[in-house]
Amino acid sequence: MRSISTVKASHEQEQEVLVAQRKNRPTSPHLTIYQLQLTMVMSGLHRVTGVFMASGFYALTCGYAAASILSIPFDAATLVGAFAGLPVAVKLAAKAAMAYPFVYHAFNGVRHIIWDFGKELTIKGVYRTGYVVTALTAIFGSYLTFF
Repeated sequence: MRSISTVKASHEQEQEVLVAQRKNRPTSPHLTIYQLQLTMVMSGLHRVTGVFMASGFYALTCGYAAASILSIPFDAATLVGAFAGLPVAVKLAAKAAMAYPFVYHAFNGVRHIIWDFGKELTIKGVYRTGYVVTALTAIFGSYLTFF
């Protein structure tokens, strides 16, 4: 017969054992096993553009509110004057950073409304509308950026 003995371990020793055990476990494949698909990318971009635009709107609104409370000259004329003084490359980059997310989110929102009516819900339809949204984003985003 073998005798069984137990050892009282400290908290640090227990942590070391847990860390050693975790190193031996296989990691979950998570997103690495999935092939990127148009639907996955467009869904993520729709969420990101929504958060991006909402954050910008919230920051601008809070800026206007704080400026009026603190008597700081921050109004539309000040913004236009500051924007007019920027180099052309910076102006185009700023316009593109606002235009493309706005256009993408708007057209992808229309795509979701089409789905809400029960249209284009096949795989072929989902991809077709995805390519249409991508093309319209490129066209109208470029138009808003350069004109």
